[in-house]
Amino acid sequence: MINPDTLDFAKGNGLIPAIVQDADTLQVLTLAYMDRAALDETIASGEATFFSRSRGGRWRKGETSGNRLTVVSITPDCDGDALVLAVRPMGPACHLGTTSCFGTETSPGVGRIAALERTIAERAAADPETSWTARLMAQGPKRAAQKVGEEGVETALAGAAGPDEEVASEAADLVYHLLVLLRSRHMVFQDVLDVLARRAQPAKDTDGSGAMPD
Repeated sequence: MINPDTLDFAKGNGLIPAIVQDADTLQVLTLAYMDRAALDETIASGEATFFSRSRGGRWRKGETSGNRLTVVSITPDCDGDALVLAVRPMGPACHLGTTSCFGTETSPGVGRIAALERTIAERAAADPETSWTARLMAQGPKRAAQKVGEEGVETALAGAAGPDEEVASEAADLVYHLLVLLRSRHMVFQDVLDVLARRAQPAKDTDGSGAMPD
């Protein structure tokens, strides 16, 4: 995951700041500090453990509240004196009960896509009699694909002649059903983003000159 020996703890008098970020929504959850022992424990346990400056000792997030942070990755900055922890939170990250210590909004911006994926995953296990998501998932990918087609047409019609509010509403329905389709195919939206990332790579020239093709 990371080699602690490559980090510069001395610059911060034995502590390194750790930015904690939701691995799925990319929302910044909190800023904490780690000494070498806290980092070693984090690596060994797979749960975020910090050094509390107010308590003067080690502190595993969620010991009291149960709102633990499962660590997905730990990435140092270019100088090796700061870290980014990508985590999957098991509840609010802030002691005030909010998702993040920075503001009260949950999964802002495109992070709402990942948050919606989590909701779909949770509701997929619900009773199909009470949950549309569970009922749609139970009918399989073909039914979900049909709904994507229907919502795509409705979005296109709204885009051609409807007001902005209608376009946004129909597009929201389309995105929701697309995520259900991906879930039913055991896929996630990141699979789509990976394709877009590959397509965004600069095209290679074919004549060896270094010039981009026309």
